[in-house]
Formats: sequence, C-alpha cells, structure tokens
Amino acid sequence: MTKKYLRLILVLAALTALLGCGPAKTSVTLAGSTAFQPFAEKLAEQFMAGHPGISITVQGGGSAVGVQSALSGAAQMGMADLVRLPEEARELTAVTVARDGIAVVVNPANTVANLTTAQLRDIFNGRVRNWKQVGGPDAPVTVVSREAGSGTRSSFEEIVGGIELTPDALIQDSNGTIRETVANDANAVGYLSHGLLNERIKALTIDGQACDDHCIALGRYLLVRPIFLLTRGPAQGAAADFIGYVLSPDGQATIKANGLIPAQ
Repeated sequence: MTKKYLRLILVLAALTALLGCGPAKTSVTLAGSTAFQPFAEKLAEQFMAGHPGISITVQGGGSAVGVQSALSGAAQMGMADLVRLPEEARELTAVTVARDGIAVVVNPANTVANLTTAQLRDIFNGRVRNWKQVGGPDAPVTVVSREAGSGTRSSFEEIVGGIELTPDALIQDSNGTIRETVANDANAVGYLSHGLLNERIKALTIDGQACDDHCIALGRYLLVRPIFLLTRGPAQGAAADFIGYVLSPDGQATIKANGLIPAQ
C-alpha cells in the first residue's frame, strides 16, 4: 500500500467521522394507552417535523403500563385514558390533552340500533345471551372486551357500572383487534374509541344518544373519558415542548381531525 493511498484512506475515514458527529437528538418516550397510541404517533410525527433535534418514540401497553412507566421512569411520559386515575398516579402530573367517546359497536348486519344502559350491562354480564332479548335477531351474543389493565375497559365498566364480565367473553388486546373481531362476526358486540370507527362496524346509540362529536360535546352521550399525558413532576424540556404542541391550536386541530374531542 502506497503512502498516497494510505493518506487517502485516512482522509476518508476522518470525513466519515466528522459527518457522523452531528448534535445528538434528545429522545422522549411515551408509553401506555393503545387507544391514544395512533393519535400520539401522528402528533409525534408532526412535532418532530418542526423539532428535528427531538426524537419521540410512542409505545402501547395499556393505561396501566402508562401509569407505571411514568412512575418508574421507564418512559418520560405515560398515556392513560381513564375516567379516574389510580391512587398511585397521585404522584404524577396529569395533563388532559383530549376527550374520547367509547363507542359500543356491532357488526353492520345486526339490526339492533339502540341499547339502554341496563341492556348494555346485562349483555356484558352475560345475562342477555341472545340478540332477540333486546329486539335483535335470534342469534347468540358474542361479547368482545379488552384485557385487564386497559383504560378503555376500566372506563367502560366504571361508567356503565355493575359489570362483572361474562367468563365467555373474547378478550382482545387493542382497539384495533376489537374492531376486526366485530367486523368479522355478525353476532359480536364490543367497545372502542370513537375515533377508530369505520364503515366495517356500526356504533349503537345508548339510551337514544349517538356516540358522535355533537352529543359528546353537549354531554348527552355519557360513555366519555379524558386522555391524560402523565409525567413524574411537571414536564420539563422536550417533554414539556411536546405537551405544549399537543395542546396548541395545531395539535388540538389534529386531535379533532382524527376523531377525538379537543381538551378545551
């Protein structure tokens, strides 16, 4: 190897090292609510486009994971969609960034359009086992629910009240799998974030009130829960910047455009 060739290799190595020595990005991790996860991912993309020095990672796991991750420091921010935060969350700073309706959904082939709260309770308790008991077809009811630790399940059961989930319920680990299960089973009934409704499932009215922006804003539809971002102590640095963006007019417009209700 000639000295000239060796010098060229050293110069190229030095240039490569210099190009890789840009300022390190600040990393922020969010973990928790799977219902809010797709919305948080969208907000993170928009935020990072305007803040190239900050990297936002969004992880799911459920609201219980969101609380515990914020408490332990495993994540800088937890996401939780609970009507009432657990006692241990008193150590955290909770900021409401959105509100979300919990839609009760069936397959579009189901002729049932409305349930009372009492009927809804009886379905998920297993007392109503055939759709004809609530004015529907003569067909067995397939109850689909979220797993323990889910903020959507906790909020649904607390608002409806008196639910001891039927043992034969199908348990799903996300709003997305609830949607797919109901879309593929003519006899299924489940619940999910109203921001994830699509034409493959049908949202029922509850006590005559629709799960839509209008009825939620007027307080007529009662299955509604807040969505929190949680930090251990007041948010600082990049975490505070992100929360500020989510609460900004642009962030709240994104929340509304994607099917949630703005916090304000």
